[in-house]
Amino acid sequence: MKNMERNIYSLFAICMLCIVGLSSCKDLDEAPDNRTEIDNVDKVQQLLTSAYPVSVPAVICELSGDNLVDNNVVVPATHYDAYANFHEQAYKWEDIDNYSTGEDDTPYTVWEAYYQGIAVANHAIEAMRELSEDPAHDRELAHSWGEAHLLRAYLHFVLVNVFAEAYKDEAQSANDVGIPYVSEAEKTVTIDYSDPKYRKSVAEVYRLIEKDILEGIDLVDDSKYKVPAYHFNRNAANALAARFYLYKRDYEKCVKYATAALGSNPAASLRKWAAMSANTINTLLNDFNDETAPCNYMLQATYSLFDRMLSACRYAINSGSSAENVDATKDILYEGGGPNWTGRLKAFDGKIYRWGAGSEYGSWLFRVYEYFEYTDKIAGIGFVHILYQPFTAEETLLCRAEAEVYLGETDKALADLGFWTASHMVDSPLTQAGINNKYKGDHTSNIYISDLHPADMSPEWTFDDLSDDAKRIIHCVLHFRRIETMFEGLRWFDIKRYGITVHHAYRDPKEDEIHHDYLHWNDPRRVLQIPQNVIDAGYPSNNRTQRLNGSDDGDFKSNPVVDVVDLGE
Repeated sequence: MKNMERNIYSLFAICMLCIVGLSSCKDLDEAPDNRTEIDNVDKVQQLLTSAYPVSVPAVICELSGDNLVDNNVVVPATHYDAYANFHEQAYKWEDIDNYSTGEDDTPYTVWEAYYQGIAVANHAIEAMRELSEDPAHDRELAHSWGEAHLLRAYLHFVLVNVFAEAYKDEAQSANDVGIPYVSEAEKTVTIDYSDPKYRKSVAEVYRLIEKDILEGIDLVDDSKYKVPAYHFNRNAANALAARFYLYKRDYEKCVKYATAALGSNPAASLRKWAAMSANTINTLLNDFNDETAPCNYMLQATYSLFDRMLSACRYAINSGSSAENVDATKDILYEGGGPNWTGRLKAFDGKIYRWGAGSEYGSWLFRVYEYFEYTDKIAGIGFVHILYQPFTAEETLLCRAEAEVYLGETDKALADLGFWTASHMVDSPLTQAGINNKYKGDHTSNIYISDLHPADMSPEWTFDDLSDDAKRIIHCVLHFRRIETMFEGLRWFDIKRYGITVHHAYRDPKEDEIHHDYLHWNDPRRVLQIPQNVIDAGYPSNNRTQRLNGSDDGDFKSNPVVDVVDLGE
């Protein structure tokens, strides 16, 4: 995609579908003669298909969070380079700007892809207004009207959680700078971003997200989709609402929408780990990403080099280092047991892999392995794809469990967490006693407990009012979600909204000294810097400090499967 440095939103999809020669047009009020008019329901639906982004913030969020460690610190005598320069910047919580516009997984590609999707949704909404006086009540258009608004809500929801402060409460978040909430189809390339309509607070962004969710959630009709899993179907819409209201701490609504997605028997919709074939990594991927699986509420195909990053062996899930106070993330995520199981989570047997000759260099779950699309098989080049699951039954179940704790319904929360462990092939029942034993003490003595600061995030947060048993259930929920969403980046959102302290130790490839840095609940570096081209376009940069107090064309060589080693034995 071309870097349109004057435009904060990429209109690439619109250019392809509606406008030819955009770079030579400053006023788009008059369509060129060869413009494709969006003048019927089928064209609206086709347009919305292109609104789903082909990028996710998983890489930058995982590098910013606490799932990955620097192998140069925990593995003796290693001096690995990062796979890409911006990976090192992300891990150090620096402004991420050392990349080209052609690289995948960067803040630029996330910002561009998500605002591109927003632009498409806005053009679809505008087209529907031209087709009907009341699209929401038009039998032919209501479904697409709902999908467009849900898309617009979701894309802004991701952007605000990456590039702004976490939601705290109405009063505090009204003073936190958010991101532009774009609800109109842009007609010009040159835009004055000093206009107040583009400067939204986090609180206002959340209000607009909620408005769009409520506008669309009752309108989507799964029968209108050829493959519902790649669209905002009913379950995905309810899962979005559940996560949104959890982050906003409206727990009753979170439970309402999570239950609408999960139904009366959550166990029936959870992933069937026991039935997944571990013959090859490709069969595992196919089973995991099955578009008909009831657990996969929504699938998202992306261009991502996450697998390539792990193969470089610099940043990985590893056994940690007691000498350097680096947690064993391998134990936290799949080897160290839980409140009702010991050792490796049984669901992951035969499904954990590593690159290279030694498992100490980092291991990873099969789900992040890439699909490779050849453009030239002889040359071995093409495009790298990774499928993500923005919404699943498992993550929605954990949203509900967290909300139930704050509503005083700990028995229901325990039941939901029990559904999760059972689906992961844990035979022993989950009990309060087991949770109390696993999550006892504090983060200084127990790696399964996060250093939480909810009261510092908001005086309205009721975490400190919970009983000790309830607090331990919250730690259990956060642990389970950390396992469930590894490689997706959602842990970073939990870190931000709970004010979790993160410790990064790192050693550059060409030095011997090990550096330690801590990201506390009030550190401005928790807000990722917006892309430089957006700043150049006139939108103010985020207020970040370095410390608190104190291949361009997308062609890549295929990864040979023989380099992957199964650690499932």
